[in-house]
Parts: sequence; structure tokens; C-alpha cells
Amino acid sequence: LEEEDNFRGDLRTHALRKVSQQEGSCPTGSQSLEKLRRLRALDSKQDDKLANVLDAVGEFGTFQRRLVALTFIPNMLSAFFLYADYFVFTHQTPYCNTSWILAVGPNLSEAEQLNLTLPRARNGSFQTCLMYLPVSWDLNSIITFGLNYTEICQDGWIYPDSKTRSLVNEFDLVCGNEPSKEMVHTINLAGILSGSLIFGSISDRFGRYPAVLLSLLGMAIFGFGTAFVGSFRQYLFFRFMVSQAVVGYVISSVSLVMEWLVGEHRAHAIILEHCFFAVGHLAVSGFAYGIPHWRLLFLVGGMPMLPFVSYIWIVQESPRWLMMKGKVEEAKKALCYAADMNKTLIPPSLLKELHPLGKKLTKASILDFYNNKHLFKVVMAMGCVWFTVSYTYFSMNRKMKQFGMNVYFGQVILGIMDVPARLCYIFFLEQIGRKWSLTLTLTQATIISFILLFLPQELKSTMVVVLVLGQFTLASTVTVFFIYTAELLPTVLRSTGLGMVSLSWAAGAILSLTIFSQISSQLPIFLCCICSILALCFTSLVPETQDQPLYDSLHHLSRSRDLSPMKTGEEESLSDDASDEGLENTAPDDPPLILDPYDLSDAAPEKPYDMEEPSLDS
Repeated sequence: LEEEDNFRGDLRTHALRKVSQQEGSCPTGSQSLEKLRRLRALDSKQDDKLANVLDAVGEFGTFQRRLVALTFIPNMLSAFFLYADYFVFTHQTPYCNTSWILAVGPNLSEAEQLNLTLPRARNGSFQTCLMYLPVSWDLNSIITFGLNYTEICQDGWIYPDSKTRSLVNEFDLVCGNEPSKEMVHTINLAGILSGSLIFGSISDRFGRYPAVLLSLLGMAIFGFGTAFVGSFRQYLFFRFMVSQAVVGYVISSVSLVMEWLVGEHRAHAIILEHCFFAVGHLAVSGFAYGIPHWRLLFLVGGMPMLPFVSYIWIVQESPRWLMMKGKVEEAKKALCYAADMNKTLIPPSLLKELHPLGKKLTKASILDFYNNKHLFKVVMAMGCVWFTVSYTYFSMNRKMKQFGMNVYFGQVILGIMDVPARLCYIFFLEQIGRKWSLTLTLTQATIISFILLFLPQELKSTMVVVLVLGQFTLASTVTVFFIYTAELLPTVLRSTGLGMVSLSWAAGAILSLTIFSQISSQLPIFLCCICSILALCFTSLVPETQDQPLYDSLHHLSRSRDLSPMKTGEEESLSDDASDEGLENTAPDDPPLILDPYDLSDAAPEKPYDMEEPSLDS
């Protein structure tokens, strides 16, 4: 291994020296850059030996298909639990409980009871939060003289016009007891915020598989258990815990799937997962419309999690994470299990190339997001993008509610739009890459925000159409964001990085809810435009990841930066700064080539090194 590193270092040095000598005779630098691309491909291929083993296992065989399929149901239920709050706070018309009059008039109908005991408003309707004081008269006296003195409800409320059982009439959240919608959303967002940090750390420290299992247990216990809460405070606590579990599952499952798959199969798997998330969004809308009781809604949503927790035991741990922890034999067993299921055979020479990395290479902490320049750029850039998506999504959602759209119809429309929004970006991800796909979606979001800013409020139908298009764009942005961010982060800090970036989602949502609750002008939409422009600027700081290997350690990450080619318009040149900032932000357009270094006669070192042939051919 040490000789391989020395060989690559000498090979790179000679190549750079030779390119510098040829600058005068080759103004365009195309030959020099082609050699650098070959060197970069060789170095990346040798560093990512695990990718060669995964190729031998099978790019998308039975094992990988089953792994991706196992993520579908939890993703559906994640959406089910996240969007349930929209349907369990349905409006109810309350009236004071005046059953005291039944003691003197047991044969009174409900209409007669309300007519005798409730005061009326000026429009003739019964007042909802007032009642006449009880008296010790007989029924005839009450009918003859009537009741005159009112007070607030003393014995609770009744809901005679209600056809469904919601949290409102279950816990009497009326007449001054109404919870703030911002407060309920903030509880959920606080769960997302804390869950991002907790489960991101668990996934990187203890493994993807334990984090997935723990999050599934959380959704089963607190999602299913919500149906049995005895107070509204207990309901908020269970919602807080299930939000933690949902974001934990999203982070850990994305890391697990990305590290088991290779090439474009990673993007396809994440897109399918998000499509099933949209299906779950549609499912909760349909179930909430057809199920008349909120407790039954959570029973239906949580019940599938109970058997699924036991079914998840067949999932294998990420071999990349096992390698980073020095558990090479466990990684080999997991790979052989996958190959056996795919009915393929891994060449023994490939397995022999898997060696544990040193502790210095695998050592990493959350402080590396500040100390490492590349990680700092990734977290800053993608955090800004995630903040923009969150703030814009919630702002458009609140804007749509201002037009009086039915909650069921609005959620169904958004769920239906999410699926084609995500599927259509399969083409863009393959053709123009991750970076330009994200740039495209952010550009669309910026244009839509500007249209909303200048569109007259009187054109309600046009405004609703533009808002729906905005939600369509944001759905595709979410999918591209997860794929791109997971590929930018190294294995040793992938889940922690996703968790840190997810903090900005909660920040954007809280800011949107706060601004809309206090400001009714166009300022929230104007901020959407500003945030989208800033996100576009930050996106330019991170490099392309299409057709590039996943990096496992900070050491591999820094070495890959040193080999990135630099483009400067029509003229391309190399300098002593080639390994620094300019090289970090670019990636080759050509797919990596597998090349024998001895074919580069111009850049070969004078003293050959004895290397094993299988490692070069791989």
C-alpha cells in the first residue's frame, strides 16, 4: 500500500512537470488535461477498491432491488406521519354543554335544549362560547320567563354538527383553548432539528443499520402510539418523537442505499424512494377524508410498521461504513451475502485488496466541517439550498391557504404533482449532472417567486396555478438535493453532514411561519426571491459528483481534490495552485478511464515500481 501511494505520487509529479514543459507548444492544453483526467481516473479507481467489488457483486441485482424495495413502505409511512397534522385539526362548531336543563325537562329535544339555554348572536345563530346561568326553576317557568344572565361554558362543550372526531372535539380545543398552529408546527420542527443531530451521529458512529432500525422502532412506537394518547400534551410529545424518528430514517436510509449502490442506480433509488413518499402523502389525504376518527387514522398509519420492524432484520450493514470502522471481515461477509443473493461470484483477488484503513485516515469529528475547507463549503452551500427550499415551500403553502383552498384538495394536488416532478429529473440527472440539475430547479424556483411577487392578487386562479408549479419545482429540488449532498460527503461523516444540513430545513420553516403570522404583505415572497438567488450563488461553490466514486475518508477526499482538472474558459493551464480552490469546484466531462500507468510514457517515472497486476486491471 505504501509503494502504491509512492507510485501514484511520483506519477502525478512527473505528469505535472511534463505538462508544464509542454505549455508553450500546446496552447490549448488539451493533451495535458487528458493525461490529468487519466491520472485522476486511475487514482480514484485504486482508492475506491470497494467500488470494484460492488461491480462484481452486481450493479442492481436481486439484493439491491430488495434493499431499495424495503425502503418504500417506511417512506410512505414517513409522509403519513408528517402530514397527519393537516387533517386532525379540522374545524368544529362548539356549543356549551347545558345538559343541566335535562334534569327538569328530560324529554326536550336537542334543538329545544339549545334554544332555551344558549344566547343568540345578532345574526340569529347560537353563540359558541356563552351559556345562560343555570336556575332552580321548573321547565314551565324557564319557557315562560326565559333566562337572562350569561357566563362562559362551565361543563365543557358539545358538537352537534360534527360528523368526524378530531383533536378539536376530543380535547375541547375551542373557546380560548385553541392551540396555535405555529406552535404545533414548531413542535414538529423541533423534533426534526434534534433528530437530525441525534440520528446523524448515531448513523456515523454505530452504523446505518442500527440507525435505520432505531428510527423504524420510533415510528412504530410513537406513530402507532399516538392513537392512544390521553391528553393534548401527550399528543404533542408523541408528535415530537415521531418527527425525530422520521428524519432519522430519511438520513440513515439515504446513506445506506447510496453506499450499497453504484453509478446512476444511486440516483434512481433515491428518486423512487421520494416517489413513494409522495404516494404516502396521497394516502394520508385519502384515509383522512374517509376515516371519521383521528385515532383510527393513526392506527391505520402505524399498524404496518409493527411487522416491518422485524422484517428489516434481513437488511445488511453498509460495507463502506464497516470498512471505515476497520471491520473488514464483516464487510466481506456482507458483500458475499449480496453476491450469493445476486448469484454472482466475487473474485478472491478483489476481496484481498480490501484492507482496513489506519485510524488517522478514518478519524473524523463534527469539527471537521469547520476545519476542512471542502466540507465547510458543502455544508454552507447545501445548507443554504435546504433553507431556501424549506422557507419557500412553507411560504407557498401558507400563501395557498390564504386563497381558501380546501385542505384535502390542496394536499391531494401536491401529492399528485410530486411524483412526475421527481421522475422527470431522472433525465436531467443523467444528461447534465447533479450540479446543473440543482441549478436548474433553483432557477425555476427563483422565476416562480418573481412571478408571485408581481402577479396581481386579484387573479386568484392564476396565482393558485403558479403556486402549484412552485410546489412541483420544490419537490424535484428536494430529490436532487439529497442525491447531490450524499455524494459530496465522505462516508465517515455522510450521515452527520446530512443531519447538519437538515438543521437549516427547520430554520427555514420556523422563519416562514413566524413571518407569515406577523406580516401580510408581499415581503415573505420577496424573501423567497432573495433566498433563491443566494442559493444559486452558493451552489457554484461545490463540485460536480456525477460518475465520480464515493469518498470514504477525509484523506481520500483531499487527494481527489488534488487531481481535479481546472477549466478557465477557452484557455486551460496548470499552476502550482492546481490542487487548491480552482480544482475543487470542477469535474471532468469525460467518464473515468481505466488506464495502465505504464502507458503514459511521457509521464512515467524513471524508476519503475513493482505492483500487483490485478489491482491495476481492476
